[in-house]
Order: sequence, then C-alpha cells, then structure tokens
Amino acid sequence: MSDSTSYIVSSILSGLSATVSATLGGIALAIVLSLLAGLAMLSRLRPVRFVSRVYVEVFRGTSEVVQLFWLYFVLPALVGLKLVPLFAGILVLGLNHGAYGAEIVRGAVQSVPKAQREGAVALSLSPAQRMLRVLLPQAVVEMYPPFNNLFIQLLKSTALLTFISAGEITEKGELLRPVYGSQLVFIYGVELLCYLVLAVVITLIMRALERLGSRRLGRRPVARSRLFARTAGVS
Repeated sequence: MSDSTSYIVSSILSGLSATVSATLGGIALAIVLSLLAGLAMLSRLRPVRFVSRVYVEVFRGTSEVVQLFWLYFVLPALVGLKLVPLFAGILVLGLNHGAYGAEIVRGAVQSVPKAQREGAVALSLSPAQRMLRVLLPQAVVEMYPPFNNLFIQLLKSTALLTFISAGEITEKGELLRPVYGSQLVFIYGVELLCYLVLAVVITLIMRALERLGSRRLGRRPVARSRLFARTAGVS
C-alpha cells in the first residue's frame, strides 16, 4: 500500500468515531421519540394525538438539511445557544427519524389481532397493563424489520453532518479532494465500504433481536430455504 493510499484510508477512518457516535445517538433518540409519539397517536385524548401528529408531520414534511441548518445556524441567532456540531447532528437525526418511527410504532400496535385486545380486557387488565403486557411485546417483534431500514437510513443521513463540520466520514473524504483529486474513485470507494460495513452490522443486530423476540413469543422463524421455496412455488 502506497503512502498516499494509506493516508487516505487513515484519514477517512478517523471520521469513523463521529459517524458511529452520531448513528448510535440518533438511534437512541429516535427509539425514544418513536415510542412516545407513536403511542401518543393512539391516545384517547385529542390534545395528545394532535401534538404528536404535529411533530410527526413537521419533521416528516420538511427537509432534513434545512432542519440541520435551523438547529445549528438559526437557533444561535435567535436565542444565542450554540450547539456542538455532533450534538446538533444527533438531535436532528433523532427528531427526524423519530417522526418516521412513530408511524412504525403506531402501525405495529394496531396490527396486533383484535382477539388479543379482547382477551386482555376479559382479564380485567388496565389500559397500561394491556399495552405493556399484551400489545407492545407482540408489536415490538413486528417493528424490527422496518426499524432496521430506518436505522440504516439514519446511518446514511449522517453524511449530511458534513455541512456543519461534525468530523464524520464524508467530511474527512471531502477534505482529501483538493490534494488527492486524482484518486476520487478510491476515496469514495472507501467511504462506500465504511457505510456498507456499518449497515451490515446494524442488520445483523436487528435480525438477532427479531429472532430473540420471536422465540420469546413462541413463534418459529421461517427458514430461508423454506421461504425461498414457497416464493418460487408461487411464481
């Protein structure tokens, strides 16, 4: 490996910690907001449903880049509060993807069979007990696949943090362009590989959680070979 190649790789990898931190922080915040907003949209109280719906529609319907600029550039001008770039990025990633995750939570809870709800009522469980003991454990398993996609999308959105100089992978690659412009294919190839590896790690973790959740509910995961045979038979 030449000196330039080694320097390019090490420079891009130096942004890996910021990318991972933004991803993990964004995922943690998105999970919390998804559960809060998703369950709030199922509330019997109209004001609670209204507030959660406003949050979801505002962050789903506006540009993530503009949200980032508002939080990092406009907020200091309005209230004099300057955020650290990485923290600002985590907030935007969590708020934005939490809005999408709220719909996942709402849909998963509503997909629980009606018989399960009726059985919980027959057992004289309170609304909170029905949600925590009956509905959510079954709904969470249904959330894993869409949340897997959401978290991968959040990972890729960390590239937007280059606009505020958060020091993540994409910014490190862009800083190399003026000097190593002749090796753009290699620079962007390394960046693509970094994002791909991180996405695969997220997928493996989410699939493991999905299998664990299915076993706890007494469900038997469909084997890949059987699933493929079944799909081939239909086609």
